Amino acid sequence: MSAAQKEELLSRITTNPDIVLGKPTIRGMRITVEQLLNALAAGVSTSDLLEDYPELEHEDIQACLLYAAQMV
Repeated sequence: MSAAQKEELLSRITTNPDIVLGKPTIRGMRITVEQLLNALAAGVSTSDLLEDYPELEHEDIQACLLYAAQMV
């Protein structure tokens, strides 16, 4: 994955002090990166997440994983 592709994915992760106390969220929605990562860690599949949250896109989940990888 190129640096430009990574940057494009990471642009989906936003923070706003007025939305869920400034936690990183997906595109300004009230779906946090933490929430999605916890679901994935618990074994929830990507397809189940996309079904449970129809406003999410596959790239949002990729962005969460990339964000987490860069944070460690």
